[in-house]
Amino acid sequence: MTSTPSPGSHEFSVVDSRVLLDAPIIAVRRDDVVMPGGEVAAREIVEHFGAVAVVAFDGARIALVRQYRHCVQQRLWELPAGILDVADEDPLVCAQRELQEEAGLAAAHWQLVSDIVSSPGFCEEAVRIYLATDVHEIDRPDAHDEEADLELVWVDLHQAVEMVLRGEIVNGIAVAGIMTASHLLAENLPGRDVADEFSLRPNALARRRKAAGLGADMKRLPQVHD
Repeated sequence: MTSTPSPGSHEFSVVDSRVLLDAPIIAVRRDDVVMPGGEVAAREIVEHFGAVAVVAFDGARIALVRQYRHCVQQRLWELPAGILDVADEDPLVCAQRELQEEAGLAAAHWQLVSDIVSSPGFCEEAVRIYLATDVHEIDRPDAHDEEADLELVWVDLHQAVEMVLRGEIVNGIAVAGIMTASHLLAENLPGRDVADEFSLRPNALARRRKAAGLGADMKRLPQVHD
């Protein structure tokens, strides 16, 4: 009879793993995982590059974007954000680029607000959220796809908190960023150092894409020849 370890002590080892789907910004992997008691169970995982998001604060307001999301077929209130799809890119550099691309903004000061995992039941996505202050307008590049329909709105920070509490802002990354940044600013607390290691950053998909040798843009897929 196999003994069952005490709660919190089992090591969930992986005995087999295979990729089921490879797409530009995600992949789906199935792991066979040893459960307490010795049984093996399959777990499907959405692989992800990780992402960044920015709470851009002008002293009273934050920059929100209203963007169409096809998964829910709605326009959602969100923070300027983007995927870490450039090989080995510093998350702060990615955040600065996304703030320019989505909001036409740059900032003089940056702090780390939070690192979160958005859907750990099935997805690897981890998001680093920054607070950007002393913001100013810069040229915004031409937008494409859903971003061509993106609307930028400046919202009073207190109003944004109320929008979260009323259920008007439902994007989890935006909720985490707004509420955490609001607390830091209200209490005059320092954020974390932007140089802190992003230990939650997923690496399985990035490692596989880099190994394929297709360049810095990790959204590129290897060509399959018949």
